Amino acid sequence: MSPAEMERVRTAGAQILFWSDAQRSANFRAMEAQFPGTTAKAGTPRALHKGAALPVSDAEIEAFMTAQNVAGLMVIQDGKVRLERYGLGLGAQDRWTSFSVAKSFTSTLVGAAVKDGLITSVDDPVTKYVPELKGSGYDGVSVKQILTMTSGVKWNEDYTDPNSDVVKMLSVAVKPGEDPNSAYMKTLPREAEPGTKWVYKTGETNLIGVIVQRATGKTLTEYAEEKIVKPAGFEGDLFWMVDSAGQNVGGCCLSIRLADYARMGLFAMEGGAGQVPEGWFAEAGKEQAPIGLPGFGYGYQWWTYPGGAWGGQGIFGQAILIVPEKKLVIAVVSNWPKASGADLRIPQLQFFQQLAMAAD
Repeated sequence: MSPAEMERVRTAGAQILFWSDAQRSANFRAMEAQFPGTTAKAGTPRALHKGAALPVSDAEIEAFMTAQNVAGLMVIQDGKVRLERYGLGLGAQDRWTSFSVAKSFTSTLVGAAVKDGLITSVDDPVTKYVPELKGSGYDGVSVKQILTMTSGVKWNEDYTDPNSDVVKMLSVAVKPGEDPNSAYMKTLPREAEPGTKWVYKTGETNLIGVIVQRATGKTLTEYAEEKIVKPAGFEGDLFWMVDSAGQNVGGCCLSIRLADYARMGLFAMEGGAGQVPEGWFAEAGKEQAPIGLPGFGYGYQWWTYPGGAWGGQGIFGQAILIVPEKKLVIAVVSNWPKASGADLRIPQLQFFQQLAMAAD
C-alpha cells in the first residue's frame, strides 16, 4: 500500500461513523469503491430453496423495514427461505457492509486456526502472537479473554465521540511495517483484572484478526475463503477492508450478499462443516461473559439472547440471529439513522422474536 493509500485509509476510516444518511445508503453497498480491501472468492453455492411463506403480514414487514431503514431481510428455516425482502435500492446480487457482524467471522477463524493446530489454545497469552503488547495492559491476558472482551483493559466505544478509542484507533499514524492495532492498544491502561469485567472493544477484535493472520500466515480473506466462504457455500465473493498496514480489519467491515449473511448463520448453527473443533460453536454461542442485562450475554464475539438464541450484531442495524430450537436464521442489513441505540436494537429484536414465533 502506497503512503497516499495509507493516509486515505487512516483518515477516511474514522469518517465512516459521521457519514450522512445519503452517504451511508450509497456507500454501505459499495465499500469496495471507498476503501482498499481484499476479496475471498465464492465456490459452489449452497442452494437455498423457497419454503412456505411466514404467516406475517406484508404490512407488518413493511412497517418494520420502514422504521428500521432496512436494505434486506431474510428468514431461513430448515434450510429454506421463508422470507426475503429488499429495500433502499439493494438487490439480491449486491453486497452490504457488515460492520461488527465481521467479529463473528473473525472469531470463527480463530476456531479454524485451533482446529489446524496453528493456534495451540484459546488459553494462550495474547503476547505469544502479538509480542509488541508485552509490558502493556495485555500482559497476562489470554486469547479467550479478548474473544469474550474481558481483558480488563480500559476502552471507550462511544461512536458519537470523536475522541473515543473506537474513533481514534482508526486514525493512528504508524511507520511502514508497524501494526496500527497493537500500536494503539498497547497505550491503553488496565482497569480490571483479566476475566472479571466485560467491556465491548472493537480494537480487541482487530487484535484477534492480527493473531489469526500471524498464526496462519494468511490474510483474513484468504483464510476465510478456505474456512468459511467455500465450506458455507456463499454465492457471492466476500470483500474485506484493510487497515493502513494492508491487513484485513478483524473487527469490522466485510461485505457480502444478504443471502450469504444467512448462509453464515446456517454454517454456524450447523457446527461449521468440520472447519472448527467439535463443539466450537456450542462454546462460541453461549454466554461466556455477562453484559449487565438479564438473559443477554456475550460469547466468542457472538451475542447471546434469552431462550438459547445467539447471533452477530453490527452498528447501523446489521444482524444475524440464530435460533437453534427452530432451526431458524434471520439476517438483516440496514441503514439506521444513528450507529446504535436501544431505541433501535430493541424493536429489531422484538420483530425477530415475532418472526421466530411465527415460524412453526
